[in-house]
Amino acid sequence: MSSSVVKAEGAGAPPPVSSAAPRKSVTGTRLWAAVLFLLPALLLLGALVVYPIGYSVWRSLYDADGSGFVGLQNYGEIFTDSRTLTAVRNTAIWVAVAPAIVTVLGLIFAVLTERVRWGTAFKLIVFMPMAISMLAAGIIFRLVYEQDPNQGVANAVVTSVHDAFVDSSVYPKARPNAQAGDLKASGGGSFTTAGTVHAGTPVLLPLVGIAPNRLPGTPANAEEPSGSGVTGTVWLDFKLGGGGTKGKVDPGEKALKGVKVEAVKDGKVVASARSGADGTFSLPDRADGARLRLPGSNFAAPYNGIDWLGPTLVTPAIIGSYVWMWAGFAMVLIAAGLAGVDRNLLEAARVDGANEWQVFRKVTVPLLAPVLIVVLVTLMINVMKIFDLVYIIAPQPTQDDANVLALQLFLSSFGGGGNYGVGSAIGVILLLLVLPVMFVNIRRLRKERER
Repeated sequence: MSSSVVKAEGAGAPPPVSSAAPRKSVTGTRLWAAVLFLLPALLLLGALVVYPIGYSVWRSLYDADGSGFVGLQNYGEIFTDSRTLTAVRNTAIWVAVAPAIVTVLGLIFAVLTERVRWGTAFKLIVFMPMAISMLAAGIIFRLVYEQDPNQGVANAVVTSVHDAFVDSSVYPKARPNAQAGDLKASGGGSFTTAGTVHAGTPVLLPLVGIAPNRLPGTPANAEEPSGSGVTGTVWLDFKLGGGGTKGKVDPGEKALKGVKVEAVKDGKVVASARSGADGTFSLPDRADGARLRLPGSNFAAPYNGIDWLGPTLVTPAIIGSYVWMWAGFAMVLIAAGLAGVDRNLLEAARVDGANEWQVFRKVTVPLLAPVLIVVLVTLMINVMKIFDLVYIIAPQPTQDDANVLALQLFLSSFGGGGNYGVGSAIGVILLLLVLPVMFVNIRRLRKERER
């Protein structure tokens, strides 16, 4: 009976596994099938990532045309060439400044849009620049930063604010008529009469060189100005169609209104006045025996705003365009993280007496720290390879001042330099700079999975 039980138990036991059976993965898929499905992706990864990296490392060890082995000479040239050093410095500025500004703005926008009724519309507007390519954004901001206030929006705003608080010159670049009159240049853009003036003798101050958009319309007073003291006339000594006498107020010549006239004795201004609508002016008796001066403020060139794309501001200006594009990206990611924050924690902090700033700084920001790190790391990797905005926005005279590593790579290899060895070396350095950031990001992801 025991033998029959043993036989029965033996009959129910599973058959031994053969060592020659095909191996299967945890999900039950055969190994060769998994490899077959992964093969196209592995081939693309090798062709588009592994091979270019390996070839760039190999090519960076050879000279410009690839015929001679130079070892690490190309890397040494990177850190001795002034243009490349400028690119390294500007890239460091980009990495330190741009991601931080974008992340902070994204955090502010995400928090504030939760408190307004039109928050969705605001998010849409802020995120909209992400739909524009770098090329289009570069063209847009090249126009925004145009020096001419009539074309550049930035300088149009700056000049409008400036002119609201500072008086602009009356007749920019106007000058005395060299063929008539007694006015001579006296420094600082001003003009002073060579001789002294006296009461009862009208003073004629003819000017030319008035811009077409500032041509006066009121005829000058051809008669002697009325009034006591020193009097005179300031007018445009030019007659349409020609003719007339230089240095004399001819019929049809126009008055210059608002020109400041100063009476100067021993280097001091003793009296001043402005010309009226008919061009005449009148100074008190104390101006008798003085010289008349037209200060340079009458003829100063108009304020044309800020040189945004000059050597000093070109990099901050381009960073501004980058912030405009990517602030919406940071806002959307941070807003998604903010939606997952436990509101009970925020309310508990308020109940404990914390104000809104303390809640934001000591509760909201620490809870959003993982999301903020993701945004910051992503943007740091992104700015290391910035190229389009710098290449398009920076004009040729200041492109070297705005240079970054990605742009220098292009210029060294394809932009006229023709040195593929140095270009490959710059590419390898960019890869080495990105690797630590990627390593930190991957390590952080693994820690989150372990939780």
